[in-house]
Amino acid sequence: MNDYAAHVGARAQPTTPAWMAVFSLAMGVFGLLTAEYLPASLLTPMAVDLGVSEALAGQAVTVTAVVALFAGLLVPGLTRGIDRRVVLLGFSSLMIASNLLVAFSSSLAVLLLMRILLGIALGGFWSMAAAVAMRLVPAALLPRALSIIFSGIAVGTVVAVPLGSYLGGVYGWRSAFVAAAAVGVVTLVFQLFTLPRLAPTATARLRTVLEVLLRPGIAMGMFGCVLVHTGHFALFTYIRPFLESTTGVGAQGLALMLLGFGAANFVGTLLAGWMLVRSPRGTLVLMPVLVGIAALALVLLPASLPGQALLLVLWGMAFGGVPVAWSNWVARAVPDQAESAGGMVVASVQSAIAAGAAGGGAMFSLSGIGGVFVAAGVLMLLAALLIAWRVRVPGGQASRF
Repeated sequence: MNDYAAHVGARAQPTTPAWMAVFSLAMGVFGLLTAEYLPASLLTPMAVDLGVSEALAGQAVTVTAVVALFAGLLVPGLTRGIDRRVVLLGFSSLMIASNLLVAFSSSLAVLLLMRILLGIALGGFWSMAAAVAMRLVPAALLPRALSIIFSGIAVGTVVAVPLGSYLGGVYGWRSAFVAAAAVGVVTLVFQLFTLPRLAPTATARLRTVLEVLLRPGIAMGMFGCVLVHTGHFALFTYIRPFLESTTGVGAQGLALMLLGFGAANFVGTLLAGWMLVRSPRGTLVLMPVLVGIAALALVLLPASLPGQALLLVLWGMAFGGVPVAWSNWVARAVPDQAESAGGMVVASVQSAIAAGAAGGGAMFSLSGIGGVFVAAGVLMLLAALLIAWRVRVPGGQASRF
């Protein structure tokens, strides 16, 4: 029996799954990711209204990711004596406040300050999500619970990002953040009625995160995770300027293309659960390969609306499985330190988001939008090669480290 099985067999398990509470976590993911991703679909009108460049407006994503990085590492320890239910409700309240304040921001500086609140909520929530899920369902149902929770990402992409693009085109970009605040209110109410009391059971400290990172194979796995997310967010942050510059698509056409991306993302989330049972390593490798191919094809093939729509579907489906696959990897690699491992994943992913948005902005300024997609596509293929060669996958074939 591997370490994962031994650990989950040893710890106390709920006798029945609390599926409504699991769905409330999925709603939290939906609300937080909606708010984090909105600038990607509203970049152009935000930049015009605030009087800044699109590259600078894209840093609304960067600042949230940087704050979330530190929040993921520090919040579990700072709140270690507080009921996890109370902490999660606090994150939803911060999400609501951030969205409302962003909607009424008068300058980019004010907007970035308000995005700090979202970063705290985002990082803290992500660091605890898997650990809370482990306390809501029996161990045998944990993969299914994680799949449901991370489906919030796909649903957010299907509904919120295209809707944000549409609202921004019809009513102005600020209306999209008001709508995101309304989603936060619904999420908070749902969590109030479904989340049980969750007294803290383990001490999570920054030192524990560092100890986990030093375990064999963990650092290389986190590096692979960072590369994959960096490539994706360099692409996704600047998806609107790319589509507008290559095909001249309008706001409604862009909303439809993003809807197709999101629908494919949802399908990818479901496929990942099926694929992980059969080949955890193959899933981790295949996803970035497909995203890299789609990114390069978007630049190298002749631009046409049908062709780009199909490539966006491929990209969305491939990336839909990435959060599920890496969450499954870390849950099995570090089952005994769930919150600390969660903070480590948050730090890895959010640093990748910040690097992707900032690096994409720099590449945008130097070589145009095409350079962003070529560089990010190559990075995704290199990440897949590293994962196949060096990343250790619990329950799969051993790899060199």
